[in-house]
This record gives sequence, C-alpha cells and structure tokens, in this order.
Amino acid sequence: MVVRRPTRKVMVGDAAHGFVGIGGDSPVSVQSMTAGYTYEIDKCIAEIHKLAAAGADMVRVAVPEKKDTAALKEIIPQVSVPIIADVHFHFQRALEAIDAGIHKIRLNPGNISDRAQVKEVIQACKAKKIPIRIGVNEGSIIERKDKQKRMKELGGVFSDNKHGHFLAIMVAKLEEYLDIFREEDFHDIVISAKSIDPLLVIAAYEEISKRFDYPLHLGVTHAGPKETGTIRSVVPLGHLLASGIGDTIRISYANDPVYEVQDGLELCYVLGLRTRIGAELIACPTCGRIQVDLFKLVQDVRKRLMNEIKMPIKVAVMGCIVNGPGEAEGADVAIFAGDRKGIIYVQGEKVANIPEEEILDRLLFECRELEAKVLRGETKLGDKKVDILPPDPIGELGSGWEKIQSEKSGRGMSLTVVK
Repeated sequence: MVVRRPTRKVMVGDAAHGFVGIGGDSPVSVQSMTAGYTYEIDKCIAEIHKLAAAGADMVRVAVPEKKDTAALKEIIPQVSVPIIADVHFHFQRALEAIDAGIHKIRLNPGNISDRAQVKEVIQACKAKKIPIRIGVNEGSIIERKDKQKRMKELGGVFSDNKHGHFLAIMVAKLEEYLDIFREEDFHDIVISAKSIDPLLVIAAYEEISKRFDYPLHLGVTHAGPKETGTIRSVVPLGHLLASGIGDTIRISYANDPVYEVQDGLELCYVLGLRTRIGAELIACPTCGRIQVDLFKLVQDVRKRLMNEIKMPIKVAVMGCIVNGPGEAEGADVAIFAGDRKGIIYVQGEKVANIPEEEILDRLLFECRELEAKVLRGETKLGDKKVDILPPDPIGELGSGWEKIQSEKSGRGMSLTVVK
C-alpha cells in the first residue's frame, strides 16, 4: 500500500460544480486542459463536458486574452466540474477570471513576478476562497528579458550538474514567490515544478516535498504525442506517486486530452490511489500460441466495457490455454481461447464454450449479468466459486490433478515423464 506524504488540504469548487480536495486525506485527483480557444464558448463547453465524462475531476482553460476571461461567465454556469484559469503574463486576466467565478488560478512565477500585482491577485482569491497553484516550469524559470542575467543562469545550468542547477533555480523561485503569499497570510496553495526531463521531474518533486507541506500537482511539460508521451509521463509520475509524493496529476499529450484523463485515472487505479470506476481489462501479449484474432477482440471488448459496465469487474481476455486458466481464476469474468473458440468463466466457474464469432457478445452478456447480480446483493466481486485447473500435464486435456495429488500422497502409481 502506498503511504502518502502528509500535506495541507486545499478545496477546489463550489456547491454547483462539486468540491474536489487536493492533498490531506483526499484521493489523488486527475485533471486535464482544454485544447481549443476558451473564447469559442460552445466548443469549450463541449470539450469540458467530454473531459468530465471521461472522469476528469477538474478542467483547466487558457485565458491569455480578455475575451477568454469574458467567456468564463458563460462557460462556468454550463459545466459540472470545477474550472481552473491558466494565467500567463498578465495579472489582470487572473482578476477577471476571479470575477467570472473561476474555482482555481494557476500562476507562473516566471511570467508574473511583480510583487504588487501578485498581492492583488492573492487578495482577490483570499476574499472568495479561491486556491492558487504556483506552477514553475523549466522553460520559464530562466530569465529571458535581462540578457546578462540569463547568460549567467544558463552558464550555471550547463555547468557540472545540470539537474543540480535547475533544482536550485526552481527551489529559489518557489521560495521567493511563496514569501509573497506568506506576507499576505495566504495558504490555499498547490505547487508544481515541471520539466521535459523525467529524471529532473523526479528530482524536483522529491526535493520540493522535503521543503514544503503544500499539496503537489505532478506533471511533465512537452511530453509529446501519446505514443511516446505515455512513457515520458508515466515513468516519473508513477515513481513519485508510488513513493507517496503527489496530490493531483495531469498527464500531458499532444493529442486528444481525453487520453490524458484515461491514462491518469488508470495510473491511480493500478497504484491503489483511487477506487476503480468501470471494468478492469487484462489481456495476454502476443505470441505464437494465439488461435483467435486477439488484438481485435481485446479492442472490441475494451470499447464495449467502457460503454456498458460501471462496476470494477476484472475481465481477462487470454489468447490460449497456457496462461488462460490462471488469469481466468484471478478474474471475475474471463475467456481463454482455443482453436477458433473460447471458454468463458464467471467467478471461476465455466459457463460457456463458444465459437470465436460469438465471444464478444457472450462475454459482455456475462459481465452485465454479473453486474446485475452484484447490484441485487446475490454475490460480490472477487468471489470465486471454484478453482480453475490448468490443462492436465499428464495424459489428455482435462483433470490430471487427482493423479498428481495421489502420487504425492503415495497412493498412486509413479509418474512417468515423457520427453
């Protein structure tokens, strides 16, 4: 079990959109960000609905221009999850977003550093109990306006220990920024320190977690397309979460942000940090033993499960009789394939032997039936009625278990191994 690092608890949201806790005893929350323009109101609302339906606890929107913050007044009343305003460069956008009813503000110390402006935002958030995320990114922490200062910082970055110097800059920027918040007695704060480099992400959050007790927002910047970004994101985020570090996450892809939500939730599920909603699908990898079109079957099952099953039923789809029985025994509903056919088990009990073309429909039927039984209180997930025996290692396919047990107890004939 993951033992999470103790942090302050920050609440995001309101009665109309629900409240999401970050830190403290709250589960790790998953968020994403819209990809379109916020001022395109109908498209923005549709995208927020899509992300919420996928399981996002919060959704962030960009507000680079006044027309974006103006749009928030129409967007916020029409969505069901808390909305975060991503503010860059101009503090006035934060004030406008607060006035529009936003639920959380993200500020970047690298872009908004004027103390008076930051204090004005803090006081506006304090008055309406709106939390602020202080988001430090590798790409924005180095001074870019003052060329001499920038060259000095870059010289430090590319000296002996790149990560060491970046860590020093990140921590220094955070401490400098947090001083302003402490002066204003404002503590509804979430911190992030992102980089494109997964190892720097790990090092940064490990260091920050030692220094501050604020909840942490985990993420990797510029992770790339989903095909490669999955690894770049999951490696550092999985490592940190398994170490108990992290209170809310965003996996970032150059792709449909729905994938960010799906993969973020799955990461939390497999680490036991969230209670799974919907079915859990496991499947065997490719090998020369497969006797059905396993890849198509797995994708078809996945899509149907997402749409039809709400309980965390564990479903196993196995392509042969070698791994099939073992996985079937560990799943609530399972199929393992033979020669153009499949054997379906429910709670460890064989219920059907069907041709390949009927596998999908029958498997989903059994999942729905099991879900209905659980809802009626007739059974519960994880219960197994029988043990599934592997194929007989002696003689014909069937039950060789009695022979083995008999030999062990000295009551049967000796085993002969045929090579």
